[in-house]
Amino acid sequence: QTVIFNPDFFVEKLRHEKPEIFTELVVSNITRLIDLPGAELAQLMGEEDPKLPGGIGTASGFFRSLMSLKRKDKGVVFGSPLTEEGIAQVSQLIEYLHKHLRMEGLFRVPGNSLRQQILKDALNSGADIDLESGEFHSNDVASLLKMFLGELPEPLLTHKHFQAHLKIAGLMQFDDKGNKTSTPDKERQIEALQLLFLILPPPNRNLLRLLLDLLYQTAKKQDKNKMSAHNLALMFAPHILWPRNVTANDLQENITKLNDGVAFMIKHSQKLFKAPAYVRECARLHYLGSRVHASKDDLDLLTSAGSKELQPLKSQKRSRLDPSHQEETQQHTEEALKELFHHIHSMPDSAKKKKLIRQFHKHPGTLTPGPDAPTPPVQRRTRSRSFSGLIKRRMLGNPLILERKSRDSTPELEGASKENLLGCLLHCSYWEAAPDGFPVRVRNHRLISSHSSICSGASSVL
Repeated sequence: QTVIFNPDFFVEKLRHEKPEIFTELVVSNITRLIDLPGAELAQLMGEEDPKLPGGIGTASGFFRSLMSLKRKDKGVVFGSPLTEEGIAQVSQLIEYLHKHLRMEGLFRVPGNSLRQQILKDALNSGADIDLESGEFHSNDVASLLKMFLGELPEPLLTHKHFQAHLKIAGLMQFDDKGNKTSTPDKERQIEALQLLFLILPPPNRNLLRLLLDLLYQTAKKQDKNKMSAHNLALMFAPHILWPRNVTANDLQENITKLNDGVAFMIKHSQKLFKAPAYVRECARLHYLGSRVHASKDDLDLLTSAGSKELQPLKSQKRSRLDPSHQEETQQHTEEALKELFHHIHSMPDSAKKKKLIRQFHKHPGTLTPGPDAPTPPVQRRTRSRSFSGLIKRRMLGNPLILERKSRDSTPELEGASKENLLGCLLHCSYWEAAPDGFPVRVRNHRLISSHSSICSGASSVL
């Protein structure tokens, strides 16, 4: 069976199950691409009513009240808020037009008003229409599609997204000195539109996908129908992007920018309804138990860190599969361990040396070198860091073994008895193990005064 893979599966899952997290993820990346001040960002999030050109609001006004009264008499499709039922009816028009894209002046030449009214009533009633019967002309269907879009309560791209579309249309490249040029930054525009379309209401996004695909296919046949992407944008920008109840004077210099923005959508429509790769990855990681990354920059860091770990993983995999490589690696490891063991053995006696040797003996199968390596005997003894404790054990009769010798010791001192040696240490200095394991010489005048009996017994040596 054919396996159908939807790369945006986790994106859609996150949108439906956790809309707050989804919206925060998308909007944070939109603000990374375009500059949205506080008021415009609040409008995009729906927290404030959009401020439209000409001072016209969306929640009040005579014209808006009049339009709402008219919509009550227009049925379930035309003039009503966009629903999936309305899209199902209008999709009949879109499917028919896909078969008649070669008609010259399509969407520009008006159709017959009487036939359009008959077709409009049929769609409002919810009936299926046989558009191939020959009763309707392709210009009738094209004009009716524009009429449907123009009678929506708000443009297909919504009022609250209007300011964001203006900013996206103004995204330009920068030169080497950081100055803004007049060349559009197409990659950033595509990325910003992808993100903005993700937070459209689902009915708006579904119909926009169908419409832009139709206009894209129409522009591909402009040698037959004489309708380029720019010409189509002039026909549809007032219906899908311009705010309702505004005039050309209200938009002024923004008309060209808006029309160019719609033309750009038509040309790149095949890319705009795919979520950016980093949004897909964020959504996937969210459901695989990892944290949600805030932006594309976070995933860039994650990818760079993962690439560094990729090489060791490959080498491990190869060592498991290749026996010769595994033997070679084992040989290098044993040689390195032998060298390390000999280095430790040559170190001066210290607590650190004994600790390292104990580490080798704890893991005989992995750390200890082969049988040919000499292993020095390890003598366990009771050791005290306090010299007073050593004296007490000596006075109680316990044997005292001095394993450490002074580096500047003389032959006379080496040949002395244990008692004489003890006296010398008491008068001059004694060796004590420092925390790092190496001997340190310490003066013992305090010990001489506290142990006078031993000092008097050792005076003969001095």
